[in-house]
Amino acid sequence: METSAIGIDLGGTNVRAGLVRKGKVVHSSAGRIAGLNSESEVLDSICAAIEAVWQDGLSGIGIGVPSIVDPKRGIVYDTVNIPSWKEVHLKDILEAKYNIPVWVNNDANCFALGEKYYGAGIECNTLAGVTIGTGLGTGIVLGGKLFNGAHCGAGEIGNIAYKDSCIETYASGQYFMHKHHQPGEVFLSLAQSGDLQAREVFHQYGLHLGHAMLVIVYAYDPDMIVLGGSVSHAYQFFEKGMWEGLQKSVFPHSLKNLVIECSQTKDIALLGASLLSRENQLF
Repeated sequence: METSAIGIDLGGTNVRAGLVRKGKVVHSSAGRIAGLNSESEVLDSICAAIEAVWQDGLSGIGIGVPSIVDPKRGIVYDTVNIPSWKEVHLKDILEAKYNIPVWVNNDANCFALGEKYYGAGIECNTLAGVTIGTGLGTGIVLGGKLFNGAHCGAGEIGNIAYKDSCIETYASGQYFMHKHHQPGEVFLSLAQSGDLQAREVFHQYGLHLGHAMLVIVYAYDPDMIVLGGSVSHAYQFFEKGMWEGLQKSVFPHSLKNLVIECSQTKDIALLGASLLSRENQLF
């Protein structure tokens, strides 16, 4: 039997699991999570997703979570939108239950890892994967390997101070409520129908996102930046503004060959999480 692994993508409102074989999700499941559920209730939802795709002979389980993680011990801290998850020893809990290796990492790191090995970045040596949704997450691949930093915090540029708040406030979906008091979906619908004011809102958003991209370029100088998450679906409306923001670089040569594009690979978060089971090769 071809060796398979399970990849899991945990969000604040749902959990998805995929059985991955030969770089493809051959079976998947999804379940809802109420963010106010207790620690054990969220764990039960994860286990239900795992068991829905389980098969014998698995090489391991990889899990991407929206939080800071101790990847060596598999401990999850202060999970975004799940208040009950302050310190969860997820690796130990699941290994005791299923008796196979379990790896845990940040969800943006899993996204970047997936893009490097199964998506747009296959030919890249240095890649940044940026998830743009309710928040702004960044995963970094350097020399073909995931770069966690000392405390799995590498790439957390959203928390850097910017204007009256931080980069995440202006370069994620939060921007639309923060500055224009409407969710981004409203502006996207209007922009798609040709509304010029909505398109200008996205242009301004792009300028802020360009600043975030510039920070990534200064810090990591990647060959490619891959965008994912719900806001990336509006790329055609903020692309020009984003590149205008990037032109503020004091090192324009770093931008000469930079490629920025949106993720096109289905189930990339599950694929990336499954790759955590190849830890010795990719970290």
